[in-house]
Amino acid sequence: MKSFLIAATIIAMSIFGAARGLAQSMDDLNLQVHGYATQSFLYSTHNNWDTTDSTDGSAAWTEAVVNLTVQPEPKLRIGIQTRYSLLGELGNTITLDWAQANFKVNEHFGFRVGKVKTPMGLLNESQDIDPANLWILLPQSIYPLASRDALLAHYGGVVYGKVALGESLGKLEYRAYGGERVLGGDDGYFEDLREIGLTLPNGTAGPIFGGTLRWNSPIHGLMLGATESFLSASGEVDAGPKQGEVTVPRLASPYFFARYEHAKFMVSGEYNRLAVLPVVQFPGVPVFSKPFDQRGFYAMASYRAAKKLNGGIYYSSSIDRQAAFTSARYQKDWALTARYDFNPYLYAKAEQHFVDGTELGFGASDNLNLQPATRMTMFKLGVSF
Repeated sequence: MKSFLIAATIIAMSIFGAARGLAQSMDDLNLQVHGYATQSFLYSTHNNWDTTDSTDGSAAWTEAVVNLTVQPEPKLRIGIQTRYSLLGELGNTITLDWAQANFKVNEHFGFRVGKVKTPMGLLNESQDIDPANLWILLPQSIYPLASRDALLAHYGGVVYGKVALGESLGKLEYRAYGGERVLGGDDGYFEDLREIGLTLPNGTAGPIFGGTLRWNSPIHGLMLGATESFLSASGEVDAGPKQGEVTVPRLASPYFFARYEHAKFMVSGEYNRLAVLPVVQFPGVPVFSKPFDQRGFYAMASYRAAKKLNGGIYYSSSIDRQAAFTSARYQKDWALTARYDFNPYLYAKAEQHFVDGTELGFGASDNLNLQPATRMTMFKLGVSF
């Protein structure tokens, strides 16, 4: 399915390009190339974060993104985005963020096909655009960095549009999506399996579908929304001499979110639940399963103090209600951040985290003696074009 959708995108590009003529100029195609590159420095107390040696100070977080889009017809836009990332021992490779053909009939109806961004929650569709984000780390309770690639996009399609409800009721935006979701073997969701010596050489894959509604209320700047996402997955599991299979039966994952913006001020919040019962089966061995029931939420606020200076604060909370009563059961994170834009192309961010609990980002394999509390300082320098 993945190969078919990418091929369909390329074929669509070729057909519409031919229809416009081989001699068509780049101006006619409205070719645009954009991207960014960032370098971060991390320092944490007590615990190393996400496979980095952050307790000694680490610069092992580098990212570079390039996207290209063309518009061969007024209603058709075709694009692709690639990403290089290195985070500790994760990544160090070039991956495909998305590759899609987007056909917008009018304000009320459009569709995208290919590897498309998954319109879940408030921030999922924008988490790949660091120059547009205030934060170095989005709230990990909803958007864990180690699962960024899997959360961002799926192979399939999205149908979208807007419906006017009248001046007294505002507008309703809808997005419906479906296809296949792929998680790499090093994804953060598999940390518990890796801790007990199980690896997923090819990750997992399975169907995903759902929908999002956003209500732009008649109160200027106020938006309320909800997502319901359904997915299941399966993949091969390797335990040295034995090979087996992991399966995740169909589950529903709801998101509820809100945002209010006024002048230089913004406040938003989001809630998500992910209840999973993965089943691991090896031939001749009893079935192994470990339930997972994560409840996550965050509340954030930001204020633009000056044209080039923006600051914010958020509180992020996550708890796995099926986990044992240790610090690995939960995580609470207060984050303070500031961003300064030197010019339209160069920016810097500084962020301080006050973390209690080790549920997210602090693996036992990276920390011989996990501590319940961590203080983490981050700096990021970015350039965009």
